[in-house]
Formats: sequence, C-alpha cells, structure tokens
Amino acid sequence: MIHSVVTERKILELRGGRNPVNPEVPGAFFVEPEATAAGPVEDVATLFLTNRECPFRCLYCDLWKNTTTTTVPPGAIPRQIDHALERLPAARHIKLYNSGNFFDAQAIPPDDHPEIARKVAQFQTVIVENHPRLTGPACVRFRDLLHTARREMDSHRVTPLPSHPMEFEVAMGLETVHPQILPSLNKQMTLDDFRRGAEYLKSHGIHARAFILLQPPYMPTDESVDWALRSLEFAFDCGIRVATVIPTRSGNGAVDALERIGEYTPPRLSQLEAVLERAIPWNRGRVFVDLWDAERFRDCPHCGAEQIRRLDEMNRRQTVLPKIGACPRPGCRRNSG
Repeated sequence: MIHSVVTERKILELRGGRNPVNPEVPGAFFVEPEATAAGPVEDVATLFLTNRECPFRCLYCDLWKNTTTTTVPPGAIPRQIDHALERLPAARHIKLYNSGNFFDAQAIPPDDHPEIARKVAQFQTVIVENHPRLTGPACVRFRDLLHTARREMDSHRVTPLPSHPMEFEVAMGLETVHPQILPSLNKQMTLDDFRRGAEYLKSHGIHARAFILLQPPYMPTDESVDWALRSLEFAFDCGIRVATVIPTRSGNGAVDALERIGEYTPPRLSQLEAVLERAIPWNRGRVFVDLWDAERFRDCPHCGAEQIRRLDEMNRRQTVLPKIGACPRPGCRRNSG
C-alpha cells in the first residue's frame, strides 16, 4: 500500500545540484557488447548526449543531474556525436541516449535531425530513447532520414556498405505494470499509452525495446521479482523485442527520502538473477539486466563479484548459466534467500 505519494513539486524540492555539463560534449560514451537479434555478441557505441532536461519528472529518475536547463545550441548534438565517434573504436550499432526523449524538440532540436542521421547512417542499428507519449510521426520522419542518408552514403562509396538492412529502434520506459505503483511514479503514462506507442512503431516497421524497473518505490520486496516478470510479459505482448531490467537506485533525493521512511528498499543481485533466470527461457525476445553500479546491490561483499560476472555472461549468451556455489561466509544474504 502506498502511504506517501510524492508530488512533482516535492520531487523537485528534494533534488540536489546538477553536475556541470558542456553542451558541445556528450556526458559519456563507450563501446559495450550486446547480444544481437541474430545471436552473436557485437559492439554497440553508446552515447549519452548532453541536452535539456526531460519534461517528465519521474520519481525515480536521476538523469536530470547531467542535463542543461535550456535547449542546446543548433548543431551541438551533431558535434557531440562527432566528438564521441572520433574517440571510439569501430562498432556496428549505436545508441543515442539523451537523459530524456530523442523526440522532445526542447532536448534534440528537430532541425538537427538530418545531420544526426548523416552522422550515424553507417551503423547497422540506430537506437534512441523516447517517452511513449512522444512516440509518433517524428519517429517515422527520422527513420526516413536515416534511410535517405544511408542511400546517399552508399552512392558515394567505391566499396558499398554491407547489404544488411538498416534498423531503427526506439527504447521506451515501461517501468512497471503494477496498477497502483505506475501512477505514483509521476511517469505521466498509462499502460495504454505504452501499448499504443509500441503498436505505432511496429506498424511503421520500427523496432522497440523496453525498460523495466526492479523494485521501484512502494514495491514490496517479496513481490518485486513477480511484478518485474509481469512487466516483461506485458512488454513482449506489445511486440517489444528487447527488454532491459534496471534495479531501482537511490541518489536522486526523492528515492532517498522514501528509503528513510521505508517506502523504498534497494533491490539485490539475487533478485536480478531470479528475473533473468525465469525470463530468458521464454524465448520471446532478448532480456538484459542493467549492471551499471551493480556492486551496490551485492548480497555479499565476498561473492557479489561472482554474481555480477554470471549476470554479465547471461546477458551476452542469453542462456541461463549454472548458479554459483553457496557462500561459506556467515552473513551472506544470498544463502538466506
């Protein structure tokens, strides 16, 4: 039962300060391995673009820490992409994540879309993130820009690019299908909104992936794995082909306040393991667990690293691996269930 609903005004009041950012430089960029739809693990160039804060102030979000308060100048986003790609090794796929919504005109200026498309046209897969309520014709227009840029690039090359079709994918936050908790997260979205967004993308030949929260605020600990699995089922029913389960983190002010009064409990690695172990065998799509800063969710300071290695390997193989052995050290929460 939800005892203390946090309003948007309170979410803003509980925040700390932003980190200094440069609108000419992405907040972070790196290459990460990811299992592809065809099976092999391939490198993905992942860019966290610097841009104006998302207008949806979700209760659990901490991405606002690395955003600007105003729209970035024209041309800044293409320059950020250049900055990252000039420093990264080659990859076949790219994620343009931006601490919000790619199709929020206040975050990514639409006039920059053609140049952005030209910057990433060489990639086999282009992935952006977007709120379901902002998923519409702008996605189709950008898809068309990508294909146009790809044809233009290929026409000027002596050696044509590989013949594989370019794929465009939009990642949307579902978070949870829990009927009381989803409205309390200030996501400003219903399950129907998510379903409509996914169906719209599918009807226009655009792939979709989903983000699922493990143990968001207000979620009883003993129910969190089940609700994460229900959320995954809903996402796959909507036609999602990739889903990432993210352990809900404190550190944004609002979640910390809820933790102090017992309305949020940090999840554990063993819960992430349980979700992945049960969802991968469905074979309904790829399922990943987010392992950024995973050490903070260790069940035990001694065997936590082994848990993380196992989860990382299951992410890559999309296969359930044997469980690690019992920990001989007293106090390991993994042994107590």
